[in-house]
Amino acid sequence: MRQFLSIAYNTFMELVRQPIFLLLMTSSSGFCVFIAAVPYFGFGEDPKLVKDMSLALMLLSGLFGAVLCASSSVAQEIRLGTALTVLSKPVSRVTFLLGKYVGLAASLALMTYANLVAALLAGRMAFDAYGDTDVRSLSLYAGAVLLAYALAGFFNFFLRRGFVSDAVFGHILFTTLTVLGIHFFIRDERSFGEVANVDWRMVPAAVLILFALLILAAAALACSTRLDTVPTLAVCSGLFLAGLMSDYFFKSAADSGAIWARFLYALTPNWQQFWLADALEDKKSIPWSYVARSAVYMASCLVAALSAGIWLFEDRELN
Repeated sequence: MRQFLSIAYNTFMELVRQPIFLLLMTSSSGFCVFIAAVPYFGFGEDPKLVKDMSLALMLLSGLFGAVLCASSSVAQEIRLGTALTVLSKPVSRVTFLLGKYVGLAASLALMTYANLVAALLAGRMAFDAYGDTDVRSLSLYAGAVLLAYALAGFFNFFLRRGFVSDAVFGHILFTTLTVLGIHFFIRDERSFGEVANVDWRMVPAAVLILFALLILAAAALACSTRLDTVPTLAVCSGLFLAGLMSDYFFKSAADSGAIWARFLYALTPNWQQFWLADALEDKKSIPWSYVARSAVYMASCLVAALSAGIWLFEDRELN
C-alpha cells in the first residue's frame, strides 16, 4: 500500500509541476469567465448559453488534460526508462499502473475544480441584452489569478520553490476565495432588478463531467502503455465521438436483438449519460441520486478500461 500511495502522490505532483498543466488550467478557467463578459443577444437565453459553453469547455479541456497527462506519466516514462527503474524495485506492474491512474485522476479533479469555480462565477456574471458586463467580478477574478502568479514568482525567486506547482495551488486558493467573496459580499443586479446569484445546480453537472473525464483518463492511460501522445489523442478523440453517437448507431439495433450491436453498445461509453446541461433550464436540477447511479456506470467503465490497460502493460517491453 505504501508503494501504491507513493507512486500516486509522486505522479500527482509530477503532473501538477508540468507547465502545460498550469497553462491548460489557467486558460480554460479564464476563458470560462471571459465568455460571461460578452453579449450574445440570445433572446433571453444568454445565461443558459454561458453555462452550456462553460460545461463544454470544462469537458474539452479535461479531454486534452487527460491525454497529455497520461502520456506524460506513462508513455514518456517508458520512453525515458524511468518506468523500468521503478519496476526494477519490488513494485508490480499492476501497482505501478493503478498508482499512475490515481495520480492522474487527482490532477484531473483539481483541473475540473478550477474550471467549476470559474463556471460558477461565469453563471453569476451572465447577462441578457438588457444587462451589462460585471466588470467588478471580472477584475477581481483576474486579480486573483495575477496574485497567484506573482506569489509563485516571488517564492521561486527568493525561496527557490517550484513556480508551476505554487502557481497551480495559488490559483485554486485565490480564485476560490474570490468567488466566495463575490457571492457573499457583492450584490449585483441584472436587468429588471433581478439579483445575480451563483447557480449551484452546476455542481452536480460538473461532477458528471468529471466522471466522463475519469473514464477518458483510464482509456488514455491504457493507450499510453503502447502509443505516444498524438496516437493516444487520436484514439481518445475517436472514442469520445463514438460515445456521443452510440445511441444513433447501436441502440435501435441492440433493442431489436442484434448481438453485435449489444456488444458494441455495451463496449462504448455513452457520454450522453454524463452531459446534462439541458437539465439546468427552467429551474430544473440534477438529482444526486442520478449522480450516484452514474458513479456506478463510471466504475464499470473504469474496471474495463483499466483491465485493458493492465493487460496491454503486462507484456510491454520496457528496455
